[in-house]
Amino acid sequence: MTTEHGFKIVLLGEGRVGKTSILVRYVDDTYEEGTASTLQASFMEKTLKVGPASERQLVNGGKTETAKLSIWDTAGQERFHALGPIYYRDANGAVLVYDVTDESTFERVKMWTKELRTMVGEEDRISIAIVGNKLDLIASGRTSRRVSTEDAMEYAKSVGAMHFDASAKEGTGVQDAFLQLTRKMIEQRKRDSPDDFVGGDRRLVVLSPEEESEALTQRHNTCC
Repeated sequence: MTTEHGFKIVLLGEGRVGKTSILVRYVDDTYEEGTASTLQASFMEKTLKVGPASERQLVNGGKTETAKLSIWDTAGQERFHALGPIYYRDANGAVLVYDVTDESTFERVKMWTKELRTMVGEEDRISIAIVGNKLDLIASGRTSRRVSTEDAMEYAKSVGAMHFDASAKEGTGVQDAFLQLTRKMIEQRKRDSPDDFVGGDRRLVVLSPEEESEALTQRHNTCC
């Protein structure tokens, strides 16, 4: 029997780093120049098949599993910062996006990481992928890189996260980032509740996008 998983992922990062472009590239495999800044949270969904990560796992009985991702795209501007916890409180995973040509956006990723750890608790409760976007700007010679891959990877390792270089415009690294994040979320869920995987993940309850949007609106109205 195929195991099916449902996960909530939240995209975090400064405005104009390309969060929406990363999401649209992943879900629809398209890119649009001049995408407007996100002014309120929105979401997209994608279902994918996740196979064994290695040949050894395949030999040892690894199987392909199905994951349904509900991915929330949040506003990055400072004035929307206070709303962040409303969206990532129940997240299973987070994609933290920065601009490889702007060091200040990488520093803000560190802030988001601390907030996630504070809100969620233990390090293993949420899987994190840190994505350095806009590689295409460097390749085109329009600007230079301000955050080295080595520094970003070292930081990611120090906080138990994964790191990926990417270009939403060219499609580089985007699919792999979400695939590896999904694998990590599946592994974490199995470690948390191994008995739930006989005949599927029975403990998981996933709200529909409409139900979750309504819940978020109620939370926002209550907290203000």
